Amino acid sequence: MPALTTIEDLEALYGQPGPASTLKELDRLNAEYRVVIAASPFAALATVGPEGLDCSPRGDAGEVVRIADDKTLLMPDRRGNNRADSLRNIVRDPRVALLFLIPGSGSTLRVNGRAELRTDRDLLEAFRRSGKPPRCVMVITIETVFFQCARAVIRADLWNPARHVDVSRLPSAGRMLSAASQGAQGGDAYDAEWPARAAASLW
Repeated sequence: MPALTTIEDLEALYGQPGPASTLKELDRLNAEYRVVIAASPFAALATVGPEGLDCSPRGDAGEVVRIADDKTLLMPDRRGNNRADSLRNIVRDPRVALLFLIPGSGSTLRVNGRAELRTDRDLLEAFRRSGKPPRCVMVITIETVFFQCARAVIRADLWNPARHVDVSRLPSAGRMLSAASQGAQGGDAYDAEWPARAAASLW
């Protein structure tokens, strides 16, 4: 099977992007992009570090990031599993990418930029929720922002309830953890305790 190994190989196969594919790319938010980001409760955050790449889900009640200005986004680091893969990457390599998703919308929005982790007291307090501030806030400087057409979401029929997977057919978190740890962690007890533990540690 021939491999594509150069830009010339790619361009010979795909040609050049049309005007709409390039004109939509900006170096800052405009009014329309602001509306999309403000409506998005979820984003995938991609980072890079010495150990390689990472992509993690980020979600919040309401908007997943707060718009500080046309070049700056603020993302609180809500509670998780304390692996801190994204944060470890950012302190060593500030490059980040975000893909924003809005339930019900086919269009997505992409942001590429650089991030720093801040622990200013006033900033943390601005993101306090349920009495708990985040431990840090990512301050993301936008380098490029553009919307992605809806083809992928349409192909996946992503928001169609009739296409929702019956989760009982999937391995549970406890089962996956048990399999990965060869029974050292997880199992039925993990699954039974998870709902209460999650509810108590969202923020």
